[in-house]
Amino acid sequence: MVDTYGTSKTSMPVERIPGEKMYIDWVGDQPELLLDTTTGELRKVHIFTTTLGFSSLVYAEIFPDEKLPHFITGTVHALSYYGAVPKYLVPDNLKTAVTRHSKDELVLQSAFSDLETFYDTIILPPPPRKPKGKPTVENHVRFLETHLVEELKKDTYTSLEALNAAVKKIVADINQRPFQKKSDIRKSRMNGFEKYDKPRMNQLPGESYTLCDYKYFLKVPDNYHLEYDAHYYSVLYTYKGKPAILKATMTEIRMCDEYNRLICRHPRSYRDFPLYITDDNHMPPEHLYYKEVNAHDGAYYRRWASVYGESMVTLIDRILRSSKHEEQAYNSCAGVLHSCKDVPHRLVQETAEKCVEANACKYSYFKKVLSMVQNNHSSGAINGTGKLPSHTNIRGKEAYK
Repeated sequence: MVDTYGTSKTSMPVERIPGEKMYIDWVGDQPELLLDTTTGELRKVHIFTTTLGFSSLVYAEIFPDEKLPHFITGTVHALSYYGAVPKYLVPDNLKTAVTRHSKDELVLQSAFSDLETFYDTIILPPPPRKPKGKPTVENHVRFLETHLVEELKKDTYTSLEALNAAVKKIVADINQRPFQKKSDIRKSRMNGFEKYDKPRMNQLPGESYTLCDYKYFLKVPDNYHLEYDAHYYSVLYTYKGKPAILKATMTEIRMCDEYNRLICRHPRSYRDFPLYITDDNHMPPEHLYYKEVNAHDGAYYRRWASVYGESMVTLIDRILRSSKHEEQAYNSCAGVLHSCKDVPHRLVQETAEKCVEANACKYSYFKKVLSMVQNNHSSGAINGTGKLPSHTNIRGKEAYK
């Protein structure tokens, strides 16, 4: 089969390759087909349609609007109907599918980018402002406006389910109907699909495509949490001020950067509390320290102190008892114990002993004594006494009189 592409003066024949392209669009007219039983008014509906480039096999489905979730749902249902995946998906240049498309650049809407990855296919919109670049789908849109819509108008429907049941029957008849040209090798749309298109298409993935709700953020806020459904999910704090995409499924929240690359995942929360769902790995060091301090009780700090010996346990116990409320001393306990990191235990124990003996169990005094103890041991590291060792090859000051 051959399409033509070009200006009104000349046309270039374009060979339609079996199994290569699936065209996607909305039917231009929004017919009033859905009866509101309360008011008696007829409501407009929107007809989503796809067609395969070679066999012209049609799929159609009715939705209440043309928003992104319905566009994605229609595409997924169409692929399921065909039972196979073509090399290319060719959507019209709709904002639901394409963010930016010029002769120099193509930027897919992130939802379609995910669809492309899942089905291992290629999204390839026709050239912008070039209606002759997509004649197959345009012809079938006009065909459906006549043969599908006019047929639907013969009856009354009170639900989308009833409408789509009728659409399914009419489309099945269209696909089985023989072509007028006896020489057409396809015979009918369904015959052409089974004989030429489907054998050259790829298999569907083994699992079902999970529809997401997408939410776009121009900037990650200073608290590095993104809001969805009255909950706040963390991203790595270094993404603060950068664009981000949140994708919500029934069970999971996914965060992606502006290029649709996955940053992190969270289980979706439906509980009233906590409102903030935070991964510790996303927090800057100072926030993580603050959280750690406020996440523990006195028993925790006493257990931690026991690693260094009895004097440190006594020191921490006195710090905890020095405040009117134990919680007010947690910062001091954490400060003391964190300052012991990478310090030999015997030096920590010696420092704690000096603080207990001086009855000065405070963070500031501990830091001062710890520094002195470390300095003393550094200067006395030669022989442990702070004095030079005695040796026949070492001359004293008397040798220079």
